[in-house]
Amino acid sequence: MRIVLAILIGIHGIIHLFGFLRAFGLSEFNAISQPIPKLLGMIWLLTFLLFVTALILMLSYHNYWWIIGILAVLLSQVLILIYWKDAKFGTILNLVILAYATVNYSAYCFEKKVDTEIIQMLAEEDIHCNEKSIISEQMVLDLPQVVQKWLSNSGIIGKENIKTVFIEQDLKMLMKPEQKEWCQAKAKQYFTTSSPAFNWRVYLKMFSLMSLVGRDKFELGKGEMTIKLFSLIPLVKVRNNKEINKATLQRYLAEIVWFPSAALSPYITWYPIDNNSAKATLQFNGTKGSGVFHFDENGTFKKFVAMRYKDVKDIEPTKWTVTATKTEMRNGITIPVEAKLDWEIDGDDWTWLNLRITNIAYNIK
Repeated sequence: MRIVLAILIGIHGIIHLFGFLRAFGLSEFNAISQPIPKLLGMIWLLTFLLFVTALILMLSYHNYWWIIGILAVLLSQVLILIYWKDAKFGTILNLVILAYATVNYSAYCFEKKVDTEIIQMLAEEDIHCNEKSIISEQMVLDLPQVVQKWLSNSGIIGKENIKTVFIEQDLKMLMKPEQKEWCQAKAKQYFTTSSPAFNWRVYLKMFSLMSLVGRDKFELGKGEMTIKLFSLIPLVKVRNNKEINKATLQRYLAEIVWFPSAALSPYITWYPIDNNSAKATLQFNGTKGSGVFHFDENGTFKKFVAMRYKDVKDIEPTKWTVTATKTEMRNGITIPVEAKLDWEIDGDDWTWLNLRITNIAYNIK
């Protein structure tokens, strides 16, 4: 898509250059039958330069290329209106370029909004936690035996308590059970633990030309979900809904396996079930949710199971399972680096997401 737009912008820009050359008698430009005064010829040249600049910035993946692109389109359209009889079809190219620039502008606004949310979330964590602490064996003694084994096996004992986390993920997603082709996506996620919170943004490619951006958020006990087509058209926007609040809280609970020291949070209560499983309940700021952690005989995390709302319209929650498919040591801590996520539909497990952690960092600033 980017290459096609680059070609269109290049051709459109060159056409404007010929308008300048015609005005100064340097070249014939028979596409315009009317004379072009030199003053307008300079505007044709300026428009050409703006299109070239926008093209260079776009191919360089510059965040602000759309500003130059929109200015070029506006000047171009003024010239087209002046020479409407001969140049009216240039409006089509301007509309295509304008649409693409608008999508990029919307993506920029989305990024800025999420970045601001993350800065505020991390700042809030700094307020709640100013001191470093080391996880000791004494600190885990009140937890169920299987949870103690997990924390010991993870390597968190003797290390600094994790307060902030940054994760990058490669994803394969299905949007509905009948979908056959997996959609590729990339995601970035931030967590805080003193005040349980996360902010997750995803970039999803669908069917070659379509793209979605999304942001899931849990903060101050409240959940929020946003999905936009081309970063522009809202498809889903849900917030301050009790089902979403609980669902995002349960998601946070499941994902503490990436930063195991969060199991010691005063907001989490643990209940032993058997030698290989324990139930955790997280209650924070009026929202409460739970799930069951399953481990193998060595204390390695295997899966998390919860009854979770799949959609805000659902009357009853659905069985939701997060299963570790690969475990590795990262930054000295053993965590699941690959996982699959299932919803139970009509008695069968539907795997709708496979994820792989490509980067993880702890106690970021």
